[in-house]
This record gives sequence, C-alpha cells and structure tokens, in this order.
Amino acid sequence: MADQDQNLSAQQDQDSNVPAFNLQRTYVKDASLELPNAPQIFLEQTAPAVEVAVNVGGQRLAETIFESTVTATITTRIEDKVLYLAEVQQAGIFEAANIPPEQLDPLLGIVCPTMLYPYLRANIADLISRSSLPPLHLAEVNFQALYEQRLEELAQQQQGQSDSGIVLPPGATRQ
Repeated sequence: MADQDQNLSAQQDQDSNVPAFNLQRTYVKDASLELPNAPQIFLEQTAPAVEVAVNVGGQRLAETIFESTVTATITTRIEDKVLYLAEVQQAGIFEAANIPPEQLDPLLGIVCPTMLYPYLRANIADLISRSSLPPLHLAEVNFQALYEQRLEELAQQQQGQSDSGIVLPPGATRQ
C-alpha cells in the first residue's frame, strides 16, 4: 500500500512539472471606427490608400495566466482626406505553466498573437462591413519576424542607453 502511495505521489509531482499551454478566452478589448469626413467622402470615386499598423502587447495576470493583445490600426485615405480610421485590440487569456523562462517570451510574443490574429481579422472585416463600406481583409502577419524586429530594436536601445552621451577629451577614460 505504501508503494502505491509513493508511486501516486511521484506521478503527481511529475505531472505538476509538465509544461502546459492553452487559450482560455478571446475577447475584443477595444474597437473603434471613425468616419471623420462622412458623408461627403462617400461621393469620391478614387480608390482609397490603406495603411495598416499591427502591434503586440501583453501582461502577466497571475503566476501562470497571461493576457496577450494584438492591435491593428487601419487608416484609409482618399487623397489627403481620411475615409475611415479603424482600431481593434483583440485580446486573449492564456495559461502557460512550467514553461522554461527562455521559451516564455517567444511563446507570448509569437504563438499567442498568431492564435489571436484570425479573430482580429474577422472582427475588423465585420466592423468595417457593418458601416456599409467594402470589407477589408487583412493579409497574414509573420509574428516571428515582428518579434525578432522588436528584439533588435530593444538591443539597439539598450546599446544607446549604455553610452552616456558624454564626450570625453582625447586621452581621458571613464571611471
């Protein structure tokens, strides 16, 4: 009987160290659509130019619970006038337990946004089409490339911060 209890205890300890990752919930954290030049802009016949900016964020909510966000800002212009400005922030709550520290940041910066992005795309298309405008279907985003770009920018910022900006005379050294 004691052997069974020891085996059960050892199995529970082993299970408690198994990495776990899952999406618990998705939700629209914020959404806005502005048509500042309506209704006059609807009379324009020129095709609009579209600018899309995507940003990723997140925060720890509890020891193993994280919120990840993907925000898209879409600005469409006809010449110098804004047709519409849409911004949607799609969020999700993720559980990430027993994940090695070196893998946690890429998980939150690449995997979570990749999982949220299809929801964001659908919500943007729905928001815009409900305004009687033609729907906009966002292209795929390579979140790994965005993550690597962010790491590079952070490294450059840290490198710039380590330099005090003080110019020393020739031959002088920093203490």
